[in-house]
Amino acid sequence: MKILVCISHVPDTTSKINFTNNDTEFDTNGVQFVINPNDEFGLTRAVWFKEKQGATVTVVNVGGTDAEATLRKALAIGADEAIRINANPTDGLFVAKQLVEVVKQGGYDLIIAGKESLDYNGGMVPGMMAGLLGYNFVNSCTGLEIDGNKATAVREIDGGKETLSTSLPLIIGGQKGLVEEKDLRIPNMRGIMMARSKALAVNEPTNDSNATQAVKFEKPAPKSAVKLISPDNLDELINLLHNEAKVI
Repeated sequence: MKILVCISHVPDTTSKINFTNNDTEFDTNGVQFVINPNDEFGLTRAVWFKEKQGATVTVVNVGGTDAEATLRKALAIGADEAIRINANPTDGLFVAKQLVEVVKQGGYDLIIAGKESLDYNGGMVPGMMAGLLGYNFVNSCTGLEIDGNKATAVREIDGGKETLSTSLPLIIGGQKGLVEEKDLRIPNMRGIMMARSKALAVNEPTNDSNATQAVKFEKPAPKSAVKLISPDNLDELINLLHNEAKVI
């Protein structure tokens, strides 16, 4: 079984976010980048299939040279090879089209992507890939088993979970549940050393143009100041809730 894991190179959630050029571009200065968490769950599951069922695992990213550190980490975790598509991943459809070309060339049986990335939160790429390829697709996937050409997937739905049976080739939009957080892997020294010798190919993008562009970014409004009321002064609390906050 050949598995392709789509990896997004995203800011760590603890990073302080700023914008430049009149708030039209993301400021990367001082920002630590990591594997998108939803993708990391998928990568760990793919490595499990490699160890238990002899699958081969390729990771792919649409991004610049700065993303190669993230791809090397994925190789250190257990992927066999990596592909970087040399393009700026700001448009979901453009990214999906680039990844589709990799799928066509590689003949992958299972494509694992995160249900969304934590930078743009578009949640569209895996579904677009499935539509462009005509592949089966399971989103919000929290469990996956493969037996030959058959797959059993569990996904989150409103109010519960749904178990589906389908066939390969298959694309999933994965999230926490594919593996538990305690099962995520930290690259060890042996893995880091082996990653240096694993193949990392750089492909130029197809000539598809972006369908959208960012006009402006805007931060959420800062939280208002907090007023502290003595627990012994209930009358003042009620007065402020009634006359100032107007919630009672």
